Amino acid sequence: MRSILSSFLAALLLVGVASPPLLTAQQPLTLDDVEEGLPAITADEPIATKYSAERAARYLDRAALNWQKTKGCATCHTNLFYLAARPALRTILPDSGEVRSFYEDYRKVRWEKKGPTESQGFWPIVVGAGLTINDAQATGKLSQVAREVLDIMWTVQRDDGGWNWPDCDYAPMEIDDHYGVTIAALAVGIAPDGYSNTPQARAGLEKIRKYFKHNPPKSLHHRAMLAWCSVRVDGIATKSERRETLAELLALQLEDGGWSTSSLLTDWKGLTRSDDRPLETKTSDGYGTGVVMVIARELGLPANDARLQRGVDWLRANQRESGKWFTQSPVNDCGHLISNAGSAYAVLALQVCGELPGGALGQTRPPRQ
Repeated sequence: MRSILSSFLAALLLVGVASPPLLTAQQPLTLDDVEEGLPAITADEPIATKYSAERAARYLDRAALNWQKTKGCATCHTNLFYLAARPALRTILPDSGEVRSFYEDYRKVRWEKKGPTESQGFWPIVVGAGLTINDAQATGKLSQVAREVLDIMWTVQRDDGGWNWPDCDYAPMEIDDHYGVTIAALAVGIAPDGYSNTPQARAGLEKIRKYFKHNPPKSLHHRAMLAWCSVRVDGIATKSERRETLAELLALQLEDGGWSTSSLLTDWKGLTRSDDRPLETKTSDGYGTGVVMVIARELGLPANDARLQRGVDWLRANQRESGKWFTQSPVNDCGHLISNAGSAYAVLALQVCGELPGGALGQTRPPRQ
C-alpha cells in the first residue's frame, strides 16, 4: 500500500500540482491555494520531460490567481489572456471561476456608481476584452456584463479614436496607445451576438479607423495586430497588407520551429533594451511563437501547414516544468511577466492548430474586406 501511495504522490509532483495544499487530479486551484508575492519567472527553469495540458492549466491558474491576490488589478500581461485561453483547457481541468468573477466585479462593484474616467481608459479595454473573448470561447454568447463593459469603453475613448494606455516601457504590450486600440478593436470584432453592429460600436469603430489612419504602425508586431483586427473588423488593413504581414511573420521562424518576440520589434525605431544590449532575436519563446501562430491561423494559414506544425512541435517540446512557456522581457527586464501572456498564447496556438478543443479562436474566419 505504501509503495502505491508513494507512486501516486510522485506522479502528482511530476506534473507540478503538489504545492501545498495537496490537490487532487480534478480539483481546481483557488485564491486560497496560491501564495501572496509573485513567484520568480526565470530562464533557467528546466524543460519538462513531457508536454502536459493539465500542467499548463495549473500554471495559468496559479499565475492569474497569484496576480489577483497580490496586485488586485486586471492586466494585459497576465489575467486578460488567461481569460482568453483558459476555456481551451476546461475539459482537462476545470478552473475556479475566480478570475472571471474578479473581472465581472469591475462592472458590478467598482463601477456600480461611477465608471472610469478618460485618464483610466485602459481599464474597460482590458476588462472588456477579457470578458468578451472569454464569452466567445466558453459559451459563444455575449454576457450582459461584457456588453456593459464594452459600452463603457466607448465613453472614455478620446476624440482621436484612441485611449489612454499604460506606458511602462514593457514592449510590446504596455508601451504605447497603439496596442490598446488594437485590443479594443479585436475585442469588438470577436464579440458574439453582433455587438460590432450596435450603434455605439459602429461609431467607436469609425473613430478607431481614424486613429489607425493617423497613427501608422511602428513595428511588425503592430502590423501583425492590425492584420488580426482586420480579419474581424473591416477598414483596418487590406488583403494585400495582410498577405505581406503574414509573409513577414513566417519568414522569421527560427531553425527550431519557434519565433522570437524580439524579432517582431526590430523595426521599431528608437526601441532599445534598457541595458543597451541588442534585442535577442535568435531565441524562440512562448509569446513570439504563440502570437505568430494564432495570427497566422486567423489570416487563413491552414493548421496542417508545415510551418505551423513545426511551431506545434516547438511548443510541445519547450514547456517548462511548472507548465509555462518562458519569454524573456524583450526591452525592460520586468520579471519576465510576458511569460504569462506567452503561456496563454501558447495554449491558444495549440487550440487553433487542433491540439486542444476548439472555440471562437479555433475557427478561422475568412478575412473581411
